[in-house]
Amino acid sequence: MGILASAYQLAFEISPIVLVGGIIPGGMLPIVSITQAIDFTAGLLSGSVDVDLDDFFAHFQPLPGGTLADNQIATYPMANQSIAGNAIIAQPLTISMLMKCPARGPGGYATALATMLALQATISKHVSLGGTFTVVTPRYFYTNCLLTALRDVSDQSSKQPQNAWQWDFIQPLLTLNAAQSLLGNLMSQITNQTQISGQPAWSGLGPTVAAPNSLAGPSIAPAASGLPGATTAPFSVAPNGLPVGAPT
Repeated sequence: MGILASAYQLAFEISPIVLVGGIIPGGMLPIVSITQAIDFTAGLLSGSVDVDLDDFFAHFQPLPGGTLADNQIATYPMANQSIAGNAIIAQPLTISMLMKCPARGPGGYATALATMLALQATISKHVSLGGTFTVVTPRYFYTNCLLTALRDVSDQSSKQPQNAWQWDFIQPLLTLNAAQSLLGNLMSQITNQTQISGQPAWSGLGPTVAAPNSLAGPSIAPAASGLPGATTAPFSVAPNGLPVGAPT
């Protein structure tokens, strides 16, 4: 097998899932470092262990149904095609990976059990710490993904139980770049503190009008300036109980 073919198999079949952050703060951990941990400790990196890529514990492949674009369109009547085009709401992208991991060679069942225990514990810890995943496929790189499920989808024709697992990922809708691109022109100018032309006008209902019997002046309720008594000064009460200036 040529170098390019081996690199392709390693990237897209052996280790297409990368753990980002989480258990490795600020770093990345390829899935092969978990699925092939036994060989790593035995000297795989130093070259003392000769392992064919075809003999690695897990082999991955993307399942049909992954999305590159998923938009929901409004179903209410549109004024024109331009409004209809802008009424689309983007949905999160999804991708599922199939991991085939049958037991191989002497002690294969014990190795598979130890590997899956380590994998499940690592994934659980990584997710609990807020870690994300990067999923590499031959046609697209899914970054900042969240793992929603890891379930058994074994081939029933095989006598080995739990020989295949499905990884389901979802790419959250809003990332930093996506959030910035969703801002409209006016909102972008406001966010960037860019001067806009003209005087912005308030929209909606006018200010609340004071009650007719209110003694509030215009300085308190401007909308009451046109009402009777709006400019009338408050009464003062004399010792006899009558308002000052009132006829006796």
